[in-house]
Amino acid sequence: MKGLMEKLEHLLELGGMKKDIALLSVSGVALALSLSHAVDLPFDIAWIAIVLCGLPIILEAVIGLVTEFDIKADVLVSMALIASVCIGEDFAAGEVAFIMQIGALLEEMTVARARAGIEKLVHLTPQTARVVRDGKEEIVPAAQVRIGDILHVLPGETIPVDGVILSGQTSINQAVMTGEALPVDKSEGDEVSSGTVNQFGAFEMRAAKVGEDSSIQRMIRLVRSADAGKAKIVGIADRWATWVVIIALLAAAFIWVVSGEIIRAVTVLVVFCPCALVLATPTAIMAAIGNATKHGFLVKEGDALERLAKVNSITFDKTGTLTYGSPEVVHVESFSDALTEDELYALCASAEQLSEHPLGKAIVQSYKKEKGQSVPPAASFKMLPGRGVSALVGDKNVMAGNIQMLEEQGICVSEEIKTSAEKYLAQGCTVTYVAIDGLAAGYIALADTVRGESREMLDRLHGLNVRPVLLTGDHGSSAGAIAKELNIEEVHANCLPEDKLKWIESYQRAGESVCMIGDGINDAPALKKADVGIAMGGVGSDIAVEAADIALIDDEVKELPHLIALSKRMMSTIKLNMTFSMALNFAAILFAMLGDLTPVVGALVHNAGSVMVIINSALLLRWRKNR
Repeated sequence: MKGLMEKLEHLLELGGMKKDIALLSVSGVALALSLSHAVDLPFDIAWIAIVLCGLPIILEAVIGLVTEFDIKADVLVSMALIASVCIGEDFAAGEVAFIMQIGALLEEMTVARARAGIEKLVHLTPQTARVVRDGKEEIVPAAQVRIGDILHVLPGETIPVDGVILSGQTSINQAVMTGEALPVDKSEGDEVSSGTVNQFGAFEMRAAKVGEDSSIQRMIRLVRSADAGKAKIVGIADRWATWVVIIALLAAAFIWVVSGEIIRAVTVLVVFCPCALVLATPTAIMAAIGNATKHGFLVKEGDALERLAKVNSITFDKTGTLTYGSPEVVHVESFSDALTEDELYALCASAEQLSEHPLGKAIVQSYKKEKGQSVPPAASFKMLPGRGVSALVGDKNVMAGNIQMLEEQGICVSEEIKTSAEKYLAQGCTVTYVAIDGLAAGYIALADTVRGESREMLDRLHGLNVRPVLLTGDHGSSAGAIAKELNIEEVHANCLPEDKLKWIESYQRAGESVCMIGDGINDAPALKKADVGIAMGGVGSDIAVEAADIALIDDEVKELPHLIALSKRMMSTIKLNMTFSMALNFAAILFAMLGDLTPVVGALVHNAGSVMVIINSALLLRWRKNR
């Protein structure tokens, strides 16, 4: 018997059939009602509703009782239907069943709408790829692409896997990954992600991450792990629903015995159904998850938003989180009468253009970005590991590197230059000294730059009574400079992964609820330990994303205050939903006991409560706190 019930339950859930049954039931009754005006039916129209709408409800109740002894709202509804038929209230039974299915259909539609912003990612998975093998192009399923394969991507096509462009130039729409509507120019050597769309030019690329490792598949895994049913408060509501059902059965029996009117007992069963109470939490959570997705957050755990609402401290990693994670030139100083700052900058960038060192690349990229022009050509390039580079730019011999390099080459760095550079070193900058034709000519200071939105974001966090804390592996001077710029009072520098873990544990022992935001592998332990972990999904490592509860896919931390405010609003909505549903139930029970409600009116009141709860939750889909 139990095996049969499990098979029936599987059939009901297969392919979302519960929603289809509700839609079919409602549509069938509506059609029958329209025909009844034109054709004389040989039976009571109410029986169409009882059969089409009532039988699925009864089946659900029996399955729940037999397979898991799960006493829920369907049990009350089923008893109310059967009792109504037994006392000859066919119309009441049919209307109760019909209204119940309308309520179920509204619930399914609302939840589906809330999840639409997340589930659409699944449909963005490319199905085919153009693979170039032995000089010939062939179209193969995207799942068959292997690392190292050469792919040809045409304009308008979705990029099937992550990789690197080998030839060609184009613009890529990366909205699916970054949320940015404007296309991004790409050329040889640039990385491209699966799921993004090639807009203009054709190009060839080498596959780097395929299958489950690709960017779009990683996002889909995060999407599928979102489950509102995991929230602890949902379990509380479910337990309440069970007790409400038991109390309803006892109350109905008592009213029947005292009044002798079974119709009152049937009405009590109808209005006592805790549908609104059970709907109160999951609909609010799913609507909040849908809202969060629109603002660049993928919520992996259903109860993450519940936990986030209680957070009073947020610990930030610095590099890649509050900053961009890549150095940029912040100051150029020339001490040569023959060279301006711009000329010194150009000579240094020319000498560094063949360098593989991150600082050298940063100088070249910063120069191109600031000046909007190409770097002058250089010759006789030499790289001295751990020191710097030298090159011939025009007729000038240029050396760029640390102070040890210049001193080892017999070049004297004046105290004036050292004193000037010291103030940037104290701010956590890295200094590259420049010598021209054997004479120290100046320096270039580089630093990891703060994200433009970080200051405003932190100010808004203060407004939500959330305290920011900086946990970074960077040295004290750099961490202190960033903290001062962003008005962060508590800073812990030189942190190894275990140090970050210990700091979070110390805050938790002090009774604080902690959220951790990070992007690197070194942040994974802290992300896992924190009450809520948020990973920078775009630049963050796979390990960090997997360890976190929430992923920020566009890496724009400016929306973090919205997420926290949303979580608090969600909890307020849940409490309001639960309070309203319980108050409505008890008020309806009182009127049912007094005989002022019939089963039909009771069903209307009951479902009106469920609809109000769903509508109130649905408001979270578009909610945004005014700044």
